[in-house]
Amino acid sequence: MAKSSVAAIDWITVLIFLLLVAFGWANIYSASYEGEAFSITDLSQVYVKQGYWILLSIVLIVITQAIEVKFYERFAGLIYVISLVSLLGLFIFGKNINGATSWYAFGPIGLQPSEFAKACTALALAKFLSDMQTNIKFLGHQVRAFLIIAIPAIIIVPQPDPGSALVYAAFFFPLYREGLAAIYLIVGASAAALFILTLLFKPLWVVLAIAAIMLFILIKNRKKKPKYSRFLLVLVVITGFCFSVNYIFNNVFEQRHRDRFNIVLGKEVDSKGIGYNTNQSQIAIGSGSWTGKGWKEGTQTKGGFVPEQHTDYIFSTVGEEWGFLGATTVVILFVLLLLRLLHLAERQKSQFSRVYGYSVIGILFIHFAINIGMVTGLIPTIGIPLPFFSYGGSGLWGFTLLLFIFIKLDSNRVNEW
Repeated sequence: MAKSSVAAIDWITVLIFLLLVAFGWANIYSASYEGEAFSITDLSQVYVKQGYWILLSIVLIVITQAIEVKFYERFAGLIYVISLVSLLGLFIFGKNINGATSWYAFGPIGLQPSEFAKACTALALAKFLSDMQTNIKFLGHQVRAFLIIAIPAIIIVPQPDPGSALVYAAFFFPLYREGLAAIYLIVGASAAALFILTLLFKPLWVVLAIAAIMLFILIKNRKKKPKYSRFLLVLVVITGFCFSVNYIFNNVFEQRHRDRFNIVLGKEVDSKGIGYNTNQSQIAIGSGSWTGKGWKEGTQTKGGFVPEQHTDYIFSTVGEEWGFLGATTVVILFVLLLLRLLHLAERQKSQFSRVYGYSVIGILFIHFAINIGMVTGLIPTIGIPLPFFSYGGSGLWGFTLLLFIFIKLDSNRVNEW
């Protein structure tokens, strides 16, 4: 890389990235360490393998910064198609791990293409929205944008990997920034709220409550002559949705998903079955108090009480061994990263770079929010990693590529017109 290119890199973002990766490795080491002598050649230890993934990530970073910026925009479509082919290939050549065919096996190494598909989709969406003829306010363009987002998600769901598919909701962030009507977000949030309320209460009571609210609004605005037909249509749609929730919940969701929802909503208590992970995670985090028990001193962690603790539940190790202060530090680092990326995205001169930047923000935010909520028991267990923190080569590489492509785009903004 030229000296000017290195100087143009946003080193604040790089520093936050390095802090998250380093702290993540320290907690992976603690969660998997069993008293054996440390050896950099012992690949049976997950912390050793994660160390190699981190070193190889540096190679990926160098490659992303060495590639000409125009490459990412010019070949965004081809990169996207290749990612779709890699996802489809899993149904033929994929290896089944823990009930999901989400991996390609290359000897002892496994690669999960869904982790890389997120960056590929972000590039494709950025390319489409930055096209001079594209206007996201047009319905036809909205449909095409939705298809770009939905196709990889639809391929991922039957692997089955609904957690990774859910992350594609993050692409509404760049769409909204580029002018997508807020009604889509309002409808989505309302549907999610109605879904939860209908699970908690009977559909009839939810519909009656909504009808009462709408009647109050009509009476209050009667002098403005509101369109009663529109209110009636909305109420009919809401009624149909509410009365379909139980059918969807009982016939579309798998039993493990229903159990997780019921536990979070307080309808079931299963601390020894499907709720075991979350219950043990909460115990681990709560036992850390303010300052934690100390690195490699967590009794829940050392006792192996939290399954998958070095992967999806790594934050519970932070809570137990580093306490409230350590957990807060991790949250602050992620918030600072997201705010910094927001600043970078807004200063881009090209729409392609801005859209890609907002896609990065959305993906990282969804992962961060869902993972922390899952580990603390605020939302059902979904099974997605904490970026730069959880164990896994594919996840670390995927997030690294996602972030550093944007850092490269940002470093070139002075040359954009």
